[in-house]
Amino acid sequence: MAFDSFDFDAALHNIQSRYDKLIARKNHVEPTWYNGVYERYTHPILTRDHAPLDWKYDLNPATNPMFLERLGINAALNSGAILRDGKVYLVVRVEGNDRKSFFAIAESDSGIDGFEFKKDPILLPQTDVDDVNVYDMRLTEHEDGYIYGLFCTERKDANAPEGDTSSADAQCGIVRTKDLDSWQRLPDLKSPSPQQRNVVLHPQFVNGEYAFYTRPQDGFISTGKGGGIGWGTCKNMTNPVVEHETIVHPKEYHTIYEVKNGQGPQPIKTEKGWLHLAHGVRNCASGLRYVLYMMMTDLNEPWKVTHLPSGHFIAPLAGERVGDVSNVTFSNGWVKRENGEVLIYYASSDTRMHVAASTIDRLIDYTINTPQDPFKSHLCVQQRLDLIQKNRAML
Repeated sequence: MAFDSFDFDAALHNIQSRYDKLIARKNHVEPTWYNGVYERYTHPILTRDHAPLDWKYDLNPATNPMFLERLGINAALNSGAILRDGKVYLVVRVEGNDRKSFFAIAESDSGIDGFEFKKDPILLPQTDVDDVNVYDMRLTEHEDGYIYGLFCTERKDANAPEGDTSSADAQCGIVRTKDLDSWQRLPDLKSPSPQQRNVVLHPQFVNGEYAFYTRPQDGFISTGKGGGIGWGTCKNMTNPVVEHETIVHPKEYHTIYEVKNGQGPQPIKTEKGWLHLAHGVRNCASGLRYVLYMMMTDLNEPWKVTHLPSGHFIAPLAGERVGDVSNVTFSNGWVKRENGEVLIYYASSDTRMHVAASTIDRLIDYTINTPQDPFKSHLCVQQRLDLIQKNRAML
């Protein structure tokens, strides 16, 4: 189109209409999927196209006469979740074209469609050392009255060799709020581990202290001797110091969590125990593969695993396998409604957000009654043969 014939208003109207249609689109249970444990939904609930136009475009025709995108959005992913007054709120990791991530709140009445960013992105207060990048906030509504957001804060590794511009230091940043509008920054979590990611605050005091699920790691990428999902406590959140970490669930050779694993969202309390959603990582020919798995810990001693179903709970399927970092499912948010419904929010391939739906009863059944991984192929075959024989005996 020639510049002298460009119609700014028509271009704006066209893209606004596309945006409005996307927000209004209804979601439906995927008809070709069934495993009895949860339902998948057909459409992603958030994508880069859900970002409001005024986040990306200069809408003034005097300064942007050709209606060019100025600050592009690359992805919407890895969202913390909370239920308030019947609405679902997601604190979304939004990644710009500049690779920097930031947090923004999307809300929905149904929790399965209609998600819309209705506020400006969150401008996080800083500590003494500025964040270079932030991502993957877990939300915990704690019994002390605050909503806490724990996230990864990334800064350049001060000990990196000269010329190394990729080595990073990851730590657990902490904010808290009571209204999802005003955020108070607290000091970063201190622990015995050189680096931390995927830290989640337990929703209740344990022996009078704040408790954390951690992921101790030696470096930015490698967990090293960190060993799995950890557990530690501290006396207060204004000076969050975990002096000792124990491993709740270790990584294990030739499993879905052989390379590393980490807690997803805060656990859900049930009459049988605490339900946990976690991610596991393994090596394969195409690189690292991220999947989600379930486990249950003891009601009174939440650091003790009581049930651990074999295999993955959610893995990337079809188009979910393709994206910025392919072959990944990742979750750091879920909500439980009063009727027992559980909405599970997960990202695929570091690109877009999805929802799956289940119930507390189904998740408890799955977690308690699914056999545990026996860790050897012939034992897994025997496990399956036992199921086959049991079924045939009923014929």
